[in-house]
Amino acid sequence: MGTPIRIALRRIHLWLGLSIGLVFAVLGLSGSALVFYIELDAQLNPAIRQPAGAGIADWQSPVWDRVLATAQTHFPHAGHMGGKWSFEVTGAPGAIPARLYPADDPHNAAGHHGVDPTMLWFSADGTQLLRQDRWGSYAMTWIYDLHRNLLLGELGNQLVGWLGVVMLLLLISGLAVWWPRQSLRRESWRKALAFKRGAAPIRRLRDWHKLSGLWSLPLLLLLTATGVLLALPPVKDSVLGTTVAPVVPVPAVKSVIPAAGTASQIRIARALAAGHGALPDGRLAWIDVPAPGGDGAFRLRVQVPGDPSHRFPYSYVFVDQYSGAVLAVHDVRQGTAASTVNAWLRPLHDASILGTPTRILGVIIGLLPTALFVTGLLHWRRRVRAARTPSAPRPSRALPPLSNGYSA
Repeated sequence: MGTPIRIALRRIHLWLGLSIGLVFAVLGLSGSALVFYIELDAQLNPAIRQPAGAGIADWQSPVWDRVLATAQTHFPHAGHMGGKWSFEVTGAPGAIPARLYPADDPHNAAGHHGVDPTMLWFSADGTQLLRQDRWGSYAMTWIYDLHRNLLLGELGNQLVGWLGVVMLLLLISGLAVWWPRQSLRRESWRKALAFKRGAAPIRRLRDWHKLSGLWSLPLLLLLTATGVLLALPPVKDSVLGTTVAPVVPVPAVKSVIPAAGTASQIRIARALAAGHGALPDGRLAWIDVPAPGGDGAFRLRVQVPGDPSHRFPYSYVFVDQYSGAVLAVHDVRQGTAASTVNAWLRPLHDASILGTPTRILGVIIGLLPTALFVTGLLHWRRRVRAARTPSAPRPSRALPPLSNGYSA
């Protein structure tokens, strides 16, 4: 690589780092906090911590109709106003998390919310409301929105997504700047990978920046790229459709509204029985209950074998809220290769892919953008300061006068 190109890359890397490095650090720190989002929230809110002996609610559990009745008691007008309930099936003993989405919320098949829901937690037996909060009004959801959209709403979603593209350029330019000029020589690689402990502070800062960036680069690239695709769904679909295969969309289905007064909404237990029959080898993850009286359908979100996403899997069963008939099944295993890639994006980004070990690694990697920003900024400031400081006069190279044997 020629010197002019290397100089240009250094300048690009420098100014990208100075311009978006702080945003990269904020996203990294907030991402680290979100890796253990559920656990941290439980520690901050003792009211939702339930005894370990409580049972685990699943497909056959009778608790779901009980918890819906409790929810309707506390929010009697929610259903009549078109609100939709969403109950999380955690697969662990303890409180039952739930969400109440307003009627005007585009609660789409991807599971995102456009209007902030009311967050609820019910006792494990479904008879008590333990906690009620508005999304964004408590610590962990505030951090979530900071990470997702910098607290700027939909505009922020777009901003974070496209800033992620710039962050990818920042990481790649850093690799190009570091790459040894004589890459075929072992000595060049040894110097490029060295950390000089006894060097001047400015050199040590450079080495810290260089080496921390190098060892974390593959994971930072992975987390940033998956974050871009999650933040920009149209870009994701276009990229996957162009490079892999078309993404199979989740179907939009409606219940068949019966003649007035001839039917009412079925019980959750009946909808679950139909859904379990459609995907018998799946693990129930979410139960979305439509507003009664409308054309909405029960939507059961299911983790099938091979789907790496535990909390937000990508298979669904839609059940008519009046007849209990299965309206549609979206099995990620029956999709294209793009469907498989799509299913891996979230667990790769939130570091849940292999459980606790990768989650701990995710926390550490999330701290690295801050370390890179700080070391890069300090190194730049030291260089600017050194450039502005007048150079000390060099010692004279003239020969000393000859001694005549006498001292003065």
